[in-house]
Amino acid sequence: MVVFTNSMFCSIPPWKLRNPSKIKEHSSTAILKSPTLTSCQAKRCCDCYDMYKELVPYAKAWSWQKTIVDERKAQIERNEDLADTLIVLQHQPVYTLGTGSSEENIHFDVKKAPFELYRTERGGEVTYHGPGQLVMYPIINLRYHKMDLHWYLRSLEEVIIRVLSSSFSMEASRIDGLTGVWVGGQKLAAIGIRVSQWVTYHGLALNVTTDLAPFQQIVPCGIRDRQVGSIKGLLREHSHSNGCGTENLDDVQLIDVTHKSLVKEFCEVFQVELQCKPSPLLIS
Repeated sequence: MVVFTNSMFCSIPPWKLRNPSKIKEHSSTAILKSPTLTSCQAKRCCDCYDMYKELVPYAKAWSWQKTIVDERKAQIERNEDLADTLIVLQHQPVYTLGTGSSEENIHFDVKKAPFELYRTERGGEVTYHGPGQLVMYPIINLRYHKMDLHWYLRSLEEVIIRVLSSSFSMEASRIDGLTGVWVGGQKLAAIGIRVSQWVTYHGLALNVTTDLAPFQQIVPCGIRDRQVGSIKGLLREHSHSNGCGTENLDDVQLIDVTHKSLVKEFCEVFQVELQCKPSPLLIS
C-alpha cells in the first residue's frame, strides 16, 4: 500500500479528525509537469532521532513530525535550512487512514476499533502499524536532493530492496502501478509520503517480526489480491535455502540487524551523514 502520509505534543483524538484535504500541498499522487533537479556538492547533514527499540504512540510521533516540518519551512523562509531529519521507531498498535480512505476496506466497526484509529493528512488507504515493524520518517528538503516525488518514492523503495538483499539474501521487487516492496507475492513494506513546500514527512514501514493478524481486519493499502508478509515469516519459509545465516536469529536480533541495515542504506541512497540526537519524545 502506498501509505502516503504530507508541536508540542498535543493529544489527537482518534478517528474523528478534521479532514485536511483542502490543504494545498503535494501528496504522493501529485503529477509534476516539470521536475526541477538539484544536487548536493557534499553529503547533507541529517539529524537522527533513533528510537527503534521504543514503542511510540502514533499521535505523538505524528504531531512531532508536523512540528519539525513547520520549523523547517520557517527556516527555509530565512534561508537557514542546514539539515534534514530522520526519525526511526516502532509504534504501539494503531490503524491509520489517508484522506481518501474508504471504510469499505475496514472489517470492523470504526466506533469499536480494536486499536486506536486515525485519519491522517496523507493520501492512500488503511494500514496497520505495531510492534516488530520498523518505521522511518524522513523529513527531507527535496530542494537539496531532487524535486521529484516519484524519484523520492523509488528511492525509499530502493532503501528497503537493498536491506532485504544485503542482510537477508531476499530478492525483493517493485510492482508496476503500486508503491511498496514485495518478496514473491508478499508485501513487506508500505511507503507513504506527504510533501509540503518540498519538505517530506511520513515515510516507510517494514514488517520485521510483526504480528500480521491485525492486517486481516483490513484490506491493507486497498490491495485485495496480495498478501502482507514479514522478514521473520519469509526466513521461516526458506530456512533451508536462505544461506545468509539469519534464519536462526531471535526477534530482538532480527530487529537489530534490520535496523542497522536500514540506517546504512538510507545514508547511502540519500547521501546524508547522520548526527544522532536525543529524542524529546523519550525525555517528555
